[in-house]
Amino acid sequence: MQTLREIHSRQRRALFFFLALFVLGWGFTEWKSIFAGLILGSLFGLYNFWILVRRAEQYDRAIAEGKRRVSIGSALRFASGIAAAAIATAMPEQFDLISTVIGFGIPYVLLLVDRIIYHARHE
Repeated sequence: MQTLREIHSRQRRALFFFLALFVLGWGFTEWKSIFAGLILGSLFGLYNFWILVRRAEQYDRAIAEGKRRVSIGSALRFASGIAAAAIATAMPEQFDLISTVIGFGIPYVLLLVDRIIYHARHE
C-alpha cells in the first residue's frame, strides 16, 4: 500500500508536466487567458492537494498519540478555491474563469487516473 506522501509526489511530477504544457500553450498560442487560467487553477489545485496530504498526516499522528483532531482543513481548501476564482474574476483579461475552474480540478482527475492505474496493475 502506498502512503499519501508517495501518491502526492507522483501526482506532483505529473502535474508539473501538465504545467509545462500549459506554459508552452500560453507562450506560443493566442489563447493566453485560457492557458493562464489553467495554470492558475492547477497551481491552486496542487496547493489544495498538498494541504490535504499535510492535514491527513497530522490527523494520523494525532490519532496515533490518542489526541483528538477536529479538522482536516476543508475550510482552508474551500477558501483556496474561492481565491482562485476571485483572482480569475478580478482579472478577466489575464485569466479565463472557466479554464481556472477546469485547472482547479486537474489534480483530482490525475489522482483518479493514478488510482485506477495502480489498482489495475496490482490486482
